[in-house]
Amino acid sequence: MDQETFNLSIRKLLKMVGVNSQREIEQAVHKALAEGRLKGGETLAAQVTLEIPSLGVKVPFGGEIKLK
Repeated sequence: MDQETFNLSIRKLLKMVGVNSQREIEQAVHKALAEGRLKGGETLAAQVTLEIPSLGVKVPFGGEIKLK
């Protein structure tokens, strides 16, 4: 195993997930605000699950997204 290649590929995956996740969250929040489903002061529970089926990895991460 090449440690540098391994680390770079992990970082690339995490960057892609971070950027795309942020975009999806922003779009969903803006849509919900426009439709009146959110008022703008909420705290939203969020969960992300990391899965690597070939390794038997399935780890949930939970947190909050505060709008105000």
